Amino acid sequence: MTALQHLQPTSHSLLSALPSGWVGEILDGELVASPRPSVAPARAAFMMGVELGERLDKRRGGNGRWCFLRAPELHLGEDLLVPDLAGWRRERVAAPPEPGAGFFNLVPDWVCEVLTPATTGLDRARKLPLYARAGVSFVWLVDPLARTLEVYQRVKRGWLLTASHEDDALVRAEPFPSVPLELGSLWLPDVPEELPRLLAVP
Repeated sequence: MTALQHLQPTSHSLLSALPSGWVGEILDGELVASPRPSVAPARAAFMMGVELGERLDKRRGGNGRWCFLRAPELHLGEDLLVPDLAGWRRERVAAPPEPGAGFFNLVPDWVCEVLTPATTGLDRARKLPLYARAGVSFVWLVDPLARTLEVYQRVKRGWLLTASHEDDALVRAEPFPSVPLELGSLWLPDVPEELPRLLAVP
């Protein structure tokens, strides 16, 4: 068993130079910056963590078989990736991550990327092959605008799309087939016209 480990921030100077509100990743040696997610993707990522955590995280009353992290910085070989969510099977993690650890090199078993108009091409065309190369077993792609979930499993030649779901479907998908996921909980609810909306402050 291998504990989650933190790496020295060798690329920290490049990442720290990014403007506030941007997330930096290093893909095949290239620094790539993406804007932080807007409300709909942020809610989808948060609710995905809630839905899975309550059933699979021991501290939330779940079976304790998984360890989840929100937006961890992963050092996978020469690549530095920041998925929206990542999960490790508990038997692969000897101990909880150190409280101050910010860099991890244990390859996740599962990764979830929440697509946005600004990151869809990056997530699909560049990050998916890197996750496969690193040995990630499952990737979920969530599109909060289209209200869809795509489930990918790594096979010998890359990724196999094993399932796709949409709208308010009740989902049981690998690698969590015992967990019923209410897909509708990920989406922003419709707000009646008479109620106030959250407004972004410039």
